Amino acid sequence: MFPADRRLKTPADFTTVIRGGHKAARRSVVLHLRRPEAAQPGRAGLIVSRAVGNAVTRNLVKRRLRSLISSHWSDDPDADVVVRALPAAAQVSWDELAEDVDRAWRRAARDRR
Repeated sequence: MFPADRRLKTPADFTTVIRGGHKAARRSVVLHLRRPEAAQPGRAGLIVSRAVGNAVTRNLVKRRLRSLISSHWSDDPDADVVVRALPAAAQVSWDELAEDVDRAWRRAARDRR
């Protein structure tokens, strides 16, 4: 789990990142990346709907995504990010999910500059 100060909590927070950030889509995820105006640590939010699978599957996908996002924050610590898992996220392997998140993050970061 992300620390409380590193989580997007309100619907307005999610909306701000989604509408104001750069979007990159892959087979299993859609990633929105935004740099906040004020100097603050980056925050993250996950959107994993029932379309991904049952509760056990959704929780597995969330755990994997949290781990992947945490590893990317070392490269870009002040980015706000929202990751929406697509139904394919439940079917892909760990390596494929990691590659999708990595490519989406790099593309959104590149577009952001």
